[in-house]
Amino acid sequence: MADIDPLNTSANSVDGGRRSAARDSLFLSATIRRRGDTGEEPSPVRVRNLSADGMMADYHDASVPGDAVVVTLRGIGSVPGKVAWVGQGRIGIAFDVEVDPKLARKPVTATPRPLPPPLRPIF
Repeated sequence: MADIDPLNTSANSVDGGRRSAARDSLFLSATIRRRGDTGEEPSPVRVRNLSADGMMADYHDASVPGDAVVVTLRGIGSVPGKVAWVGQGRIGIAFDVEVDPKLARKPVTATPRPLPPPLRPIF
């Protein structure tokens, strides 16, 4: 596994260390799987920050910058991307398409059920 400093602007990362979009700090469950590994179970991760063009998450599997991945985020769905950096138990993903990070923050709501008819006293 490549150990790359996420704050370093070295050429070892996919984007050369440049960040352009504002990031929201949050804790959100998601999954990551390598693109093309359809038979393999996705790895669960905890997203620490999310922007329109990428994310950082806790991640302990082997990966290297440039790996093609698919991230599945609640409220957003499956998003293709590439590993930008890996290090210290975390991973940076650069999305191939922009997402709306606010969609991941929307609460999950259940479909309202109709109320049962009122009960009548039995006495």
